[in-house]
Amino acid sequence: MSTPHNSAEKGQFAKTVLMPGDPLRAKFIAETFLENPVLVNNVRGVQGYTGTWKGKPVSVMASGMGMPSIGIYSYELFTEYDVENIIRIGSAGAYQPELKLFDVILADAAYSDSSFAREQCGNTSDTIKPSAELNKKIRKAAANLGMKITEGLIHSSDVFYREKNVTYLPKVVDELHCLGVEMESFALFSNANVLGKN
Repeated sequence: MSTPHNSAEKGQFAKTVLMPGDPLRAKFIAETFLENPVLVNNVRGVQGYTGTWKGKPVSVMASGMGMPSIGIYSYELFTEYDVENIIRIGSAGAYQPELKLFDVILADAAYSDSSFAREQCGNTSDTIKPSAELNKKIRKAAANLGMKITEGLIHSSDVFYREKNVTYLPKVVDELHCLGVEMESFALFSNANVLGKN
């Protein structure tokens, strides 16, 4: 059954969904890496595809930008399409000087001052952890590929353009030692935790 934000029918999404922010990046990933990708959603131009990778069903769908957007898409994938795993594969801005362009971060928690979790489920914590089981699999896959990953806390921000007089950054960079900043993971992790998903 479709939703107001997703035209796919039940069963058209795989149990595992890769989720970049950009719809065109989702299209590129599907057409480059999946075998026989099929477009299953294009509502509002947010493209979702399902195909196979090494014989296993895999979907890729854009989240759009920010926590409200990924909050809607991930919640519906988990609840309406029986998706079990969503892996965000988006970009981030580095906070720590040791991180270089194209380095890969594996978030072991997301910090945010967003009201997303509080309004969604009453969770007042400012830090939410992802699925330990899924992170373990990602860590193992990276090791098998010889891919270096940096693990740690990330900052999920509601704001892209911040005024210079705001004194918020020293806390997340120097006190919390967040590796980098993006705008979605806190909401994704919240949905997964609430719904018992990965």
